[in-house]
Amino acid sequence: MFEKVNPSHPDKLADRIGGAIVDLGYKLQKNPRIAGECLIGHGVCHIIIETSVDYNEKDIKEIVDRISDSKVELDLKIVPQDIYLATNQSEEIKCGDNGIFKACKISDEEVKLTKIVRKLYDENPTDGKYIFDEQTDTFIACQSNIKTEKLRDELAKTGIKNIVVNPLGDWTGGINVDTGATNRKLGSDMGRAVTGGGLHFKDISKSDVSVNVYLHKIANEENLSEVTCKCAIGDKTLRINGKEISYKQITDEAFDYIMNKIGGFEKLAEWGLI
Repeated sequence: MFEKVNPSHPDKLADRIGGAIVDLGYKLQKNPRIAGECLIGHGVCHIIIETSVDYNEKDIKEIVDRISDSKVELDLKIVPQDIYLATNQSEEIKCGDNGIFKACKISDEEVKLTKIVRKLYDENPTDGKYIFDEQTDTFIACQSNIKTEKLRDELAKTGIKNIVVNPLGDWTGGINVDTGATNRKLGSDMGRAVTGGGLHFKDISKSDVSVNVYLHKIANEENLSEVTCKCAIGDKTLRINGKEISYKQITDEAFDYIMNKIGGFEKLAEWGLI
């Protein structure tokens, strides 16, 4: 069983705003340090960023307006990273946090749902949330600003036997109906994988980003049903599949995967790793 939300879901809007701010940080500074949170809804967007980057508020506002597709009031707080955390990374890149991590090879169920949702979103880019249960061949879809009958007709083309569409009927979604916050849809982004923390609105030095992406990469490249590891703040190497891997290699490969395979941190936030 797998749940997927599309890029117009309010939580995904928050993730995408965070991803775009991280992308901008890498344009403004080499090896930036960024950790942020975004809460958006009902006419306001609250953002807190702990960072080494000298951001311009005007640039942040442009990102928020572009992604939210509406004029919202920006409540922005930018502060330096904690001195002890900054010192940990000052001479060489080391693990920035404690955590346990698990990645899994993407399942047929996850692939099937994601393909359906992406096609729906290409044709109807509105707030949507979906569940697929392969065992019972059941698809539950909630999508705003699209007639229920039209959505049902679209899903009927997939051949899925049991379809439940908009149980409460037609509805209007978006940030004037619901709030969105960073990292609330990690199940959608990572499927059965377990993360030690949030995947979004952080630079690559953060283990929540680098280790999750690295494990996902090797699980799928090496056809592994599951791969796990743990880390502690300050670690220079991590033990993965019986091998000691340098944290620098992990961050380098994860960064390359995000930038060249996915297309950047904002793109990572749109659909996650699946």
